[in-house]
Amino acid sequence: MDFSIASILALDGMTNGAVYALLATATVLLFAVTRVIFIPQGEFVAYGALTLAVLQTGQVPGTVWLLLIMAAVAAVVEAVHGLRQRRPAGLVAKSAVLTLALPLVIATVAMVAAPLNLPLVVQALLTLAIVTPLGGLTYRLAYESLADATVLVLLIVSVGVHFALTGVGLLFFGAEGYRNPSFWDARFNAGPLMLTGQTVIIFLASAALIVLLWLFFERSLYGKALRATAVNRLGARLMGISTVQAGRLSFTMAAFIGALSGLLIGPTTTVFYDSGFLIGLKGFVAAVFGGLASYPMALVGALGVGLLESFGSFWASSFKEVIVFTSILPVLLWRSLRDPHTEED
Repeated sequence: MDFSIASILALDGMTNGAVYALLATATVLLFAVTRVIFIPQGEFVAYGALTLAVLQTGQVPGTVWLLLIMAAVAAVVEAVHGLRQRRPAGLVAKSAVLTLALPLVIATVAMVAAPLNLPLVVQALLTLAIVTPLGGLTYRLAYESLADATVLVLLIVSVGVHFALTGVGLLFFGAEGYRNPSFWDARFNAGPLMLTGQTVIIFLASAALIVLLWLFFERSLYGKALRATAVNRLGARLMGISTVQAGRLSFTMAAFIGALSGLLIGPTTTVFYDSGFLIGLKGFVAAVFGGLASYPMALVGALGVGLLESFGSFWASSFKEVIVFTSILPVLLWRSLRDPHTEED
């Protein structure tokens, strides 16, 4: 291996690592706020890429129907819960209408816009609008009633949600893979390296989102509420912070990050309905490097995973996934020795 090959592999690893960094950030966010190890994070990646691909064909993507179905079920659950608590019928009806309003607006816009073959950037924004609400609805339907359960129970639920979302992806998108057009077709030469416009977009979008997340957590009231919930759920409740709203908001943000990641990787690889699983797991491995608690360490771990995958594919392409996932073992051993296990309350 000479310097030029090493440079190309490093660039490829850092490009993949930038995407894994987004997923690792979402994984850390969800675990810190809700204690959920969200295995289906990768499904939002696949949904983002495939939704844009279907919009490119001028058809209405299946995620629109999934959004409507989940919103309808959430409205029914909300209404039943309200009636059991003997709330006024007017408040129950208002809550159901609010639950359905935004998904109906998004679905209507998608149905009208899909056949128009709008510019790629507009279709990408519409994709984010379709996929992002799925996060909050997933929390409401699968996790909200179990918010105080143990981490093990929440992990088991995550496994079930993963299989459900994967099956729904196969139903709505089929087994065929899709590859989206690049957002920027430019080429830049830097010595032995050739940067594509899509690579530049991946780096810029990842950096911008990480900065925005930092500003959100440091400067906004909602961000500070999420930080308080992550530090002490009981203390946050006593201070008047709704842990239910914190859970919904964190899952919505995770869905947005996943959908954006799908848009970024869609032009670089062929995405299938189940492609998100391995991508999400690599983001999880990066999050484990940060102990599922540290955002900076998760970002470092993501770059490490990307570089390890890139160089591993060069030396032993058949075992690159094994190399990546095996790397988690020494990290877990080190953390186990550093922080002795304590029983969960």
